Amino acid sequence: MALEMKVPSPGESITEVEIAQWLVETGDYVEKDQAIAEVDSDKATLELPAEASGVITLKAEEGDAVAVGQVVCLIDTDAAKPEGAAAPAEEAPKVESKKEEAPAAVSAKTETYATGSASPAAKKVLAEKGIDASQVSGTGRDGRITKADALDAKPSMGTPGLAGRGETRKKLSMLRRKVAERLVSVKNETAMLTTFNEVDMQPIFDLRSQYKETFKAKHGVSLGFMSFFTLACVRALKLFPAVNSMIDGKEMISYDFQDISIAVSGPKGLMVPVIRNAENLSFRGVESEVKRLAIRARDGQITVDEMTGGTFTITNGGVFGSMLSTPIINPPQSAILGMHNIVERPIVRDGQIVVAPIMYVALSYDHRIIDGKESVGFLVAVKEALENPEELLMDNNVTRALEL
Repeated sequence: MALEMKVPSPGESITEVEIAQWLVETGDYVEKDQAIAEVDSDKATLELPAEASGVITLKAEEGDAVAVGQVVCLIDTDAAKPEGAAAPAEEAPKVESKKEEAPAAVSAKTETYATGSASPAAKKVLAEKGIDASQVSGTGRDGRITKADALDAKPSMGTPGLAGRGETRKKLSMLRRKVAERLVSVKNETAMLTTFNEVDMQPIFDLRSQYKETFKAKHGVSLGFMSFFTLACVRALKLFPAVNSMIDGKEMISYDFQDISIAVSGPKGLMVPVIRNAENLSFRGVESEVKRLAIRARDGQITVDEMTGGTFTITNGGVFGSMLSTPIINPPQSAILGMHNIVERPIVRDGQIVVAPIMYVALSYDHRIIDGKESVGFLVAVKEALENPEELLMDNNVTRALEL
């Protein structure tokens, strides 16, 4: 019996996917639930598991765009599973090849022709410099290039050297094409603006230094920066609900919950899974969820549903060394917070110049529904919470907040 395998729907509103890579070939025996292909949608790259065991026949090529519900392969479920590994192909008998010998005189003649008008010493110098002999004028007999000519030669500006100048072409995945479309759409369809501030991270450094070992021993996750930033954003979103809103046609939708999207790096590029109802999570809850989502993204197991529906995004370019950036809004959201690297800088504290760990933060927002007062106020609220976490994020009870 031949089972027709059709493309399942990876998520709401997705009507087609692209075959990114077949992991098997026609004629292979596959086991049920074995990953047989990677498919790209406009939101994620997912694995396609075999629906039954049997011999597979592919009905689509890599790079093909196929509709949800379209047959992409057949599985012969009546085919018997092959016993053991296939026998290795018989090696072809080795034929001794006689080394072709050329007369010395012919070899010498060929070498002289190959070097053209450059002496062997000159040719070596030119090769080291990456200069083609045709670009050098010789001063020797009959225009021959001497070693002195080669030493004096300089590469011509704009003239390609002898190094490789190849190029490769690779089709963009459906996910990457969709991301590109969305980014261009954001720039063209929103009134995006960015405001900046700086945060003295010393209070958070002190808390982490004091409690990180106990926190990890009890909860099995590290006390990182994301929990502080996530909870600081939750507090600020409650104070400035316009930042937690979206435009839908002629209407503005505001939310009474905070679903925080976090940008994480995956094998197929940047992915943005969502921490649901972050307002109900503790420091341990946020750190556990960040770790879980990051692992799923790294292993290529993240689903479309896990990346849909956020109300606000946090992205951390600092892990790659970024000092400052203007992050692009993650549509249909209206704002995104950019974190950056932490660098010791001189600041004024209590009238004294001191060295402190400083992070620049950036808030990009849609000026159509978020005014300057709200955007600046939001970022100041984030800064205040991060610089005074015990009072504003922990209610002056660190042990309870960290559930130690």
